[in-house]
Amino acid sequence: MPYKGHIQNGVVVLDEAANLPEGMEVEVEPCEEISRPSLAERWKDLIGIVSGMPDDMAQNHDHYIHGTPKN
Repeated sequence: MPYKGHIQNGVVVLDEAANLPEGMEVEVEPCEEISRPSLAERWKDLIGIVSGMPDDMAQNHDHYIHGTPKN
């Protein structure tokens, strides 16, 4: 049975009392990430460093890479 709780001063505190024996092994899994950087934040050091590409490379990358018709 899963129990809900929160972190308080670095310790897991259950929201409701649970009758679990002392020393019982448990597994804790976060429900959600509080702050996860966006793709732009994670890749910010690489964004825009490539030079010499056509102005429409983003829109027509399949044309330049694979030879498909331009959009």
